[in-house]
Amino acid sequence: MQTTFESRYAISPNEAKSMDTDGLRKNFLINKIFEADTIHLVLSHFDRYITGGVMPVNETVQLSNPDYLKAGYFLERRELGIINVGDKGTVTADGIAYELEYKEALYIGRGTKSVSFTSADQNSPAKFYINSTPAHCTYPTTKISKKEADIVELGSPETANHRVINKLLVNSVLSTCQLQMGMTELKTGSVWNTMPAHTHDRRMEVYFYFEVPEGQSVCHFMGEPQETRHIWMQNEQCVISPNWSIHSGSGTSNYTFIWGMAGENLDYGDMDHCAINELR
Repeated sequence: MQTTFESRYAISPNEAKSMDTDGLRKNFLINKIFEADTIHLVLSHFDRYITGGVMPVNETVQLSNPDYLKAGYFLERRELGIINVGDKGTVTADGIAYELEYKEALYIGRGTKSVSFTSADQNSPAKFYINSTPAHCTYPTTKISKKEADIVELGSPETANHRVINKLLVNSVLSTCQLQMGMTELKTGSVWNTMPAHTHDRRMEVYFYFEVPEGQSVCHFMGEPQETRHIWMQNEQCVISPNWSIHSGSGTSNYTFIWGMAGENLDYGDMDHCAINELR
């Protein structure tokens, strides 16, 4: 087992305007999430958000505590959200085992000292996508299935954005300090996500794209509404979205993505919408 940890500074809109393709990718794209028996963690200075992935294959993988956090253990001052995007696996939190099937979620509260990850079958490993944010109090560790999610259907085939939003770890489903996570599934024939686009100056987001068919890609749009940029993304990659940036995408096929948010409030509808025909 090994852990990789990377810290990324916050980037201002003025800096982003001057970046070339390589600069944008280095600062905002997280290109590797899953690797056998490895934990990959990236901390963004936007709201101290940690994004990562765990794929246990040959062993049980323990959530480590990077020195950078200066904490007694990883969740001493943090909360954790997990969504399994692989085959069946188990997350054990302070001795209590939670079995997660594909697309099931788990919230783990602040103060949990031990977290470990195991796959049911090493030939078909689980893939635990994780997000973590600072936490000011402790809420109960809770498993959420898609049946328990707050589900909203938006868009239409005519505008190629027909999608189902599964709100999994949000305040309409369970209590969290600031972390919110959910999953948006695009219908066949639809390719646009989060369109019309928006910003929310009180929260940042991270998008994790998956179920992108082999040979296909997603073009993720970011930047200020009047100064947009794009990043081409592949299956099982993440992109950091600052609070000043739109976050939208269009694929060469339909796909699914997990959105995670953190910031000043838990109001899912707190969005500053951007008119489609005013984007630049």
